[in-house]
Amino acid sequence: MFSKTVKANFSKVTPILKVKRNLSIHEFRSSELLQRYHVGTPRGIVAFTPDEAFQAAKQLGFKDMVVKAQALTGGRGKGHFESGYKSGVHMVKTPEEARQVASEMIGKKLITKQTGAKGKIVSSVFIVEKCDVKHESYLSILMDRQVRKPLIIVSKDGGMNIEDIAKENPDSIKKFYVENSSKELDDVIAHKVAQNLGFQDGLIEDAAKMVKNLYKIFQEKDATQIEINPISEIVNHEGKPAVACMDAKFGFDDNASFRQSEIYNEWRDLSQEDPNEVEAKKYELNFVKLQGNIGCLVNGAGLAMATMDVIKLYGGDPANFLDCGGGATPETIKKGFELILSNEKVDAIFVNIFGGIVRCDFVAMGLVAAAKELGVTVPIVARLQGTNLEEGQKIIKDSGVKIYSFDQLDPAAKKAVELASTHYASR
Repeated sequence: MFSKTVKANFSKVTPILKVKRNLSIHEFRSSELLQRYHVGTPRGIVAFTPDEAFQAAKQLGFKDMVVKAQALTGGRGKGHFESGYKSGVHMVKTPEEARQVASEMIGKKLITKQTGAKGKIVSSVFIVEKCDVKHESYLSILMDRQVRKPLIIVSKDGGMNIEDIAKENPDSIKKFYVENSSKELDDVIAHKVAQNLGFQDGLIEDAAKMVKNLYKIFQEKDATQIEINPISEIVNHEGKPAVACMDAKFGFDDNASFRQSEIYNEWRDLSQEDPNEVEAKKYELNFVKLQGNIGCLVNGAGLAMATMDVIKLYGGDPANFLDCGGGATPETIKKGFELILSNEKVDAIFVNIFGGIVRCDFVAMGLVAAAKELGVTVPIVARLQGTNLEEGQKIIKDSGVKIYSFDQLDPAAKKAVELASTHYASR
């Protein structure tokens, strides 16, 4: 499929995309899920308006409370809003203060290190009790794909990013593999994890039960990641030491969405996702926007990755990852073009289709129709290979639409890079 030059240089290409297949949920949803599994959390109430924040704080009635912006990004406490308002986490003492803080957050964009300048809309605030924290630890559960086993990572130092923990005190990080992932977590492993979280002897049993319940969530809810930072030793309302999850980050496997209807249908917040990516999913397209200027429409995730690599090898820069899978119909091709062209930086479109399940002539008809209906003005390069290739090439040739047709990847990618460069220079 690829030339010797491209094959020889594949190892030199830096990966430009890591496709993630997981859904994140807001902190208040995470808290609800934890409570269902008998995992201790601070008491709190979500509010979607400033007045609801007032009522929530009044209902909670604590002397000290925390108002936390609900946006799917880390580093909220160190972030800032477009208005200049500092931090997405504020301490308050009265319902009036809670309402005032909420008015500065809800509906505004929170900018953090993770979001960059574009920020994330704060869709609500979570008002929780302020706990008396004695000790903070870190715990995460994820799947190690290389060894195909669940992995529990813990540190007796919590309250900061795991990267910072690894840098400042790497010896505090311990790893535990779960050998039999189909069963509940073994008591021995649960106690070892609890001991390495740094809790005192009197809390080891409670911490072990919490670890077992967290692992149960991981299994039953098809989680790809559970990160609790921090797990804390607090003083409860009876004045006794207790273990609580102060903040949680969950990721759930998209492939299991049919089993997790509540999470995907009720808890998903579309305002936190890229609108184009949301639209793409309606048509069963996998679309991720990138930083380049060459739009890509490909069938098959592996071929899509290879296509972007080849574009990079010839000096170009992909504008997106777009996998239309085996369903490259005229309708999906048109939607793919619409998604690509929503990016004003696109200077060329590179279509790379292997006609196995789908026929090349069928794809060609879709390409021509989409180009005509959308009035595409940027150059289009189409590399078709497979079933009914000659018929597809004839359809493109006779269409009257300026589409550069190829049956080999190297010259097609090279042409796409050349045309993108020319179009950019003519702007």
